[in-house]
Amino acid sequence: MTNSTIEQDQDFQRLADPYRRELLAHCYRMLGSIHDAEDLVQETYLRAWRSYGNFEGRSSLRTWLYRIATNCCLTAIDQRGNRPMPSGLGAPSDDPERPVVASPEVPWLEPVPDSVLGADAVDPATIVASRETTRLAFVAALQHLPPNQRVVLILRDVLKWKAAEAAELLGISTASANSALQRARAQLQQVAPREDELVEPTDPGQRELLDRYASLFENADIKGLVELFKEDAVWEMPPFPQWFVGRDVIARLILAQCDPEPGELRLVPTAANGQPAFAMYRRDEDGVHRPYQIQVLSITGEGITQASVFFDTTLFATFGLPEVLPAS
Repeated sequence: MTNSTIEQDQDFQRLADPYRRELLAHCYRMLGSIHDAEDLVQETYLRAWRSYGNFEGRSSLRTWLYRIATNCCLTAIDQRGNRPMPSGLGAPSDDPERPVVASPEVPWLEPVPDSVLGADAVDPATIVASRETTRLAFVAALQHLPPNQRVVLILRDVLKWKAAEAAELLGISTASANSALQRARAQLQQVAPREDELVEPTDPGQRELLDRYASLFENADIKGLVELFKEDAVWEMPPFPQWFVGRDVIARLILAQCDPEPGELRLVPTAANGQPAFAMYRRDEDGVHRPYQIQVLSITGEGITQASVFFDTTLFATFGLPEVLPAS
């Protein structure tokens, strides 16, 4: 390797590395999977490194990296399909006592730890790591958009690109890009939450509610627990396609499918998708609490509106959570 090649590699790393986190957020929105997003960011940087010698600077390096990342994501979507949530696939179940059956063959949407996408206030990546554009409902809604509409909406509304820039990336006319954006916005208005409905993480009332939620779950007070939910709250739990509406139904579901004893469950607070979350551990026969599920909550001033419960325990490592909990 020549000195000029080494200098070129060092130059690329110095200039490109600051965009890695925001590109990860971009790929996550496109794909709905933090694992896939990490793979695609690696692929993006590999392609960019190989082509860096031919980069002529006709656009900014950031724009160039986004172009490569977006094309990688479009290829992945074509190969792997979309990642839904149960509530996006059909009507809710009306029989919470019936045994639920998992559908592991479905590539379900995954939550993302706030710590992975977080950024300092002075970081230019903040715009793409904001809570509003990584919330589960928003990312789930994106999964229902055709790939080109998904790209245009993210580039225009999240990254604040110009219509002509989005059109150039996709190889379409500016008029077509504007039309795709209008259709995408119309779709999102039907399924995505209004930003002013969800309580901000800094709200002191939210902390009190979350503390009560954890305490009631750990003490197996399911009746008291569901009082924290709105009357029409939603409970869904990939990889089970069944989902449920109504706090009374949710109470019946927990009692029928889990029926915990006091001390059987322990909750560790975390954060995902700009929302409060808990890692739940369940006590095994040997008395050790091991990973059970990750719950991501949507909270308004009226209570919990949705619990998205993920049974993929491989996510615990992604969240930096312990494999077992020490004895309390």
